[in-house]
Amino acid sequence: MKVSAAQPFQIIYSLYQHEYLGYLFESFVIHLDDKGKLTLQHQNISAKNAPEFKEGLDTTDYELIELMDSMQQVSVIKHFNKKNVKPEEFFPKVYDDSKGNELLQNEINGYMERRRAKVLERLKGKRVFEMGNDGEPAWKEIEVLENKATVLFHFRRNEDNTHYFPTIKYNGEKVDFQYQGAYIICKNPAWMVLDGKLYSFEKNVDGKKLAPFLNKKFIVIPKNVEETYYNKFVAPLIASFDVYAKGFDINTENYDPIPILTISELAGNSSNLSLFDKNKPEQVDSGKMIFDLSFKYGPFTFKANNIGPVSVTVEKTGDSYTFHRVKRKLDDEKEIIQFLQSSGLQMRNYKITINKTTAFAWLDTNREELEKRNFRLNQKGQSEKKYFIGEYRIKVEVKENIDWFDIHAVIQFGDYEISFKELRKLIVKKKMEVTLPNGEIAVIPESWLTEYSELFAFAEEDEDGVTKLKKHHLALVQDLENGNLAKVTMSRKLESLKGFEEIEDAASPKSFKGELRPYQKAGYNWLMFLNQYKFGGCLADDMGLGKTVQTLTMLLAQKEAGAEGASLLIMPTSLIYNWEMEAKKFTPKLKVFTYTGTNRDKDPSKFANYDIIVTSYGIVRLDIDILTEYYFNYVILDESQAIKNPASNIAKAVRDLNARNRLILTGTPLENSTMDLWSQMHFINPGLLGSQSFFKNEFLNPIEKKQDEDKMRKLNAIIKPFILRRHKSQVATELPEKVENIQYSSLTPDQEKEYEKVKSFYRNKILENIENQGLNKSQLLLLQGLTKLRQIANHPKLVDQEYDGDSGKMEDVILKLDNAIRDDHKILIFSQFVKHLSILAEHLKEKKIDFAYLDGSTKDRQGQVERFQNTPELKVFLISLKAGGLGLNLTKADYVFILDPWWNPAIEAQAVDRAHRIGQENKVFTYKFITKNTVEEKILALQKHKRRLASELITTEESFVKSLSQSDIESLLS
Repeated sequence: MKVSAAQPFQIIYSLYQHEYLGYLFESFVIHLDDKGKLTLQHQNISAKNAPEFKEGLDTTDYELIELMDSMQQVSVIKHFNKKNVKPEEFFPKVYDDSKGNELLQNEINGYMERRRAKVLERLKGKRVFEMGNDGEPAWKEIEVLENKATVLFHFRRNEDNTHYFPTIKYNGEKVDFQYQGAYIICKNPAWMVLDGKLYSFEKNVDGKKLAPFLNKKFIVIPKNVEETYYNKFVAPLIASFDVYAKGFDINTENYDPIPILTISELAGNSSNLSLFDKNKPEQVDSGKMIFDLSFKYGPFTFKANNIGPVSVTVEKTGDSYTFHRVKRKLDDEKEIIQFLQSSGLQMRNYKITINKTTAFAWLDTNREELEKRNFRLNQKGQSEKKYFIGEYRIKVEVKENIDWFDIHAVIQFGDYEISFKELRKLIVKKKMEVTLPNGEIAVIPESWLTEYSELFAFAEEDEDGVTKLKKHHLALVQDLENGNLAKVTMSRKLESLKGFEEIEDAASPKSFKGELRPYQKAGYNWLMFLNQYKFGGCLADDMGLGKTVQTLTMLLAQKEAGAEGASLLIMPTSLIYNWEMEAKKFTPKLKVFTYTGTNRDKDPSKFANYDIIVTSYGIVRLDIDILTEYYFNYVILDESQAIKNPASNIAKAVRDLNARNRLILTGTPLENSTMDLWSQMHFINPGLLGSQSFFKNEFLNPIEKKQDEDKMRKLNAIIKPFILRRHKSQVATELPEKVENIQYSSLTPDQEKEYEKVKSFYRNKILENIENQGLNKSQLLLLQGLTKLRQIANHPKLVDQEYDGDSGKMEDVILKLDNAIRDDHKILIFSQFVKHLSILAEHLKEKKIDFAYLDGSTKDRQGQVERFQNTPELKVFLISLKAGGLGLNLTKADYVFILDPWWNPAIEAQAVDRAHRIGQENKVFTYKFITKNTVEEKILALQKHKRRLASELITTEESFVKSLSQSDIESLLS
């Protein structure tokens, strides 16, 4: 019978029992008579028709209706079964006593219990009824009690058994609930109906602990099972609830927690290698270690995952029992767990399995902090092999000698010392374990493998067993020094190769004709420096910058300094004439012999009469046996990419040539593969990048297949001193300096309140959405939430126009802007939020400061640009990202403010380039404004963590959001 929303009505909630789903609620509206009493005229209400009765509903009613809808049998079937199945087919099949689906039953029961609990906690102040057998919704009213009842569990131990039963009190009065027709409608937590009253309980009592006593006085625990029962049932009960005991003792005890890390080896690891027992076979070791956290309180130890304010241990002495009720200091435990997580030990369920090398490196890195926090380190199992967990160190010293670096190293594990030679053998073979004389296993830390891998790979031993490093491994030595990994003694001259600008000026040869440009003179200085230290080099300037003239100048200086022997210049045939002409023009004193043609004189003894022998790659390949008979001062390859394939005949041929010095000239040292680089570097400085197989494994594969940036950085560091490359843009009209700054702002109290409110709302909504619908279907909601948080981090007015509080970032922007204007700077201000620009525009108008403005709605873009460029007194240009990120030339600005960070750093760079471009004469200062402790700061951290995402792959907000994992999302919203 329909109820009219225009007539007086009352919403009520009716409780009934479903054959399979347990207790359910349904929502109804009931027509009221003239006296305001309920009538028999009622109508079921759901989320679909609830808006019709909105005048009589509040927010809680809408929540209750939605929850109750989700509990109806049709909704349950739809949630757990994609097919359209009728209830009379679905439930009997799932709940069949012999063939039913027990797993699905448990899933459904859990689903229903969660919703029952949510419904019950919202019923206070609502009218609730038991439904009559005839379907009458308001048959018998149930009073929802305001306060929670308390439960006391009683145990009475005697000679034969133990009696166990609970008592219930409400407002201090005992509740007689046994044999009174009481029933439990929700088990977790317990809700009980008794005599028309609905009871809830303190401490979230489990309904399963009350249900047996609804029609039973007590439970008897026989003597023969009491010890098991006391440990498995009574102890947890004492930990969580109020217990009265007779016949055994309950002692409440207080101690400070001592954290314990139990270390054990994951089964299945291979055997180790002993440096001290030469008879043991060498085997590669790999494996993992398990760290397990627990806390020791006095004599009691509890697993960290045994969480609760109280833990209980049972002690049996003779025939007596004592329950030790230990109060846990959860704040102290939480602080310990946070320390472990922040130090890199990301435990799950307070346990973690990690690589051995990582595990022991972590122990060593955090040793002082672990001792300070009174950690105890236990090794599990006496029969298993014992690992060395003491202090270890490596001390490396590098000293410059005449033609090499001497390596001195001391490696210690506790009191035991290992030679560098032996350790190097292990690490080169990736063997990470060693047995110490006392039987303990020492694990070589992973950090040594990464930090010293090149040193171990490139170091050589002479006949006396002394470890040496070729001098062209200068960058590797500098890397060790910069990383505080070695003490380095090096001459000031050699150190100057760190920065090309520091190289000493070399006198130009007297007979040079013409004038070197400044950058050409710098290149000549560099070539002279390489000569002094007998380093090979690669002059890789852009085409047209004069590689030829720089090389000829150096060769002329060699002649004037009395260098012996001719130098061999090898190049493509097409370049021979050019070299001849350049030599004639700039260095006419150099005697040039062109070794080409079918009738060439194949007598290498005649080379001594010349300064330069010019030839082609083809001739070298044919005449290699002849050319190897002469010892050249220099062998120089022009367009050296000709030897990029190390297996080619020409690459093999030029490596066989004998020379005091080697150079290569190329505009493209890297054409197809990183191996191009190895081949050319191996020619000028053999061994610089290790063997071909080493280079492939250590650099080529990680860089080309995995985009390993750390390996790329290391490779660049090794080759950098021996490659000089200048682009035309560098040596033409150079742009002024660009200075980048990050300006951190703090949320104001009002702003923080708004931020936390929105964060809490979206965090709960998003995580619940992820749980119910999955990560992919939550992306739109996540993007919406992140956008709102970013806007509030800027200014809450971007979200709420009525907000009348302040913004920490806006205060900082205005302060910085006022100072910049006062100091006569011109400023570009970018934001992706037009509302953000509008707030700043209001401030400028109040201050009567003129400004140019550009967003998507601006009609005369060029007019705004010209006004800013051509009006000296106009200092500020407000620009939206989408409208002004590209295509603008604003070289009059010398300050760029980025009000909010965008997802893709490349977009920021494009914005800054509006000012920092050809035509700019001033130093450009950029300020990126970031609000601390907000999603802005976390997005930047996440981009650094996800390096690939911070490049061109992140082009939109949507693509950024799609890349996030659930842990990333939880971090952003934490």
